Amino acid sequence: MTEQQALYKYCLRLGDNALVQSYRLSEWCSNAPTLEEDLALVNFALDMTGRAQALLTYAGEVDGNGKTDDDLAYRRGEREFCNHLINEQPNGDFAHTIARLLFVATYEYLFYSELMRSADERLASIAAKVVKESRYHMTHANDWAIRLGNGTDESQRRMQAAIDALWMFTGEMFETDAVDALLRDKNIAVDLGKIKPVWMERITEMVKMSGLSMPEGAYMQSGGLKGIHTEYLGHMLTEMQYLQRAYPDAAW
Repeated sequence: MTEQQALYKYCLRLGDNALVQSYRLSEWCSNAPTLEEDLALVNFALDMTGRAQALLTYAGEVDGNGKTDDDLAYRRGEREFCNHLINEQPNGDFAHTIARLLFVATYEYLFYSELMRSADERLASIAAKVVKESRYHMTHANDWAIRLGNGTDESQRRMQAAIDALWMFTGEMFETDAVDALLRDKNIAVDLGKIKPVWMERITEMVKMSGLSMPEGAYMQSGGLKGIHTEYLGHMLTEMQYLQRAYPDAAW
């Protein structure tokens, strides 16, 4: 594997995570518990759309075969996506979405804080913008987790159930392969082993502050990096890619 091939795959992974997150959060439009939260979640989705566009555009440039961000977003099949499985999980109830945001935003804040130091100037520049957004997403999730966990018996039950259900998808965020190893040696990729204990410490603290318990299960789901996904991604892509597949090469 060449450095160019590794960088293409690395950008693709980051872009896919942002794209899938964006779509999931956009599904809350007009469905959130309050108007303010409706606007907040949709704005988070827009943040992630911009992130996906920047990363997929760069991936296309690195690939060198003339692919645009739209090509990569709308003209790849399910097995060609390499996002983390946690990002494609259905929204569930509001507590479920907050638990996912808590896990993912904390990870992304730590990840992009490190990526700002990347030897790749383009990635470092994207990371500098993303880290500001991720900090706010993380703070928002923290506030809601505390509010729901320390609220009524029902809100606490739902928040604990969401934490427990999504926990098995968190381990995959720290998996590495040859792509990470090659780019890490070039000071381009983030050392996930470095941020994992910090993530665990922060999540443990937040769960306790929310009056909840850390999950006990050690089993972790994986497969997203290899294009092996849950049933939910295929259904999501069917909706997301419908227009482009129905009218190829359509332009506004």
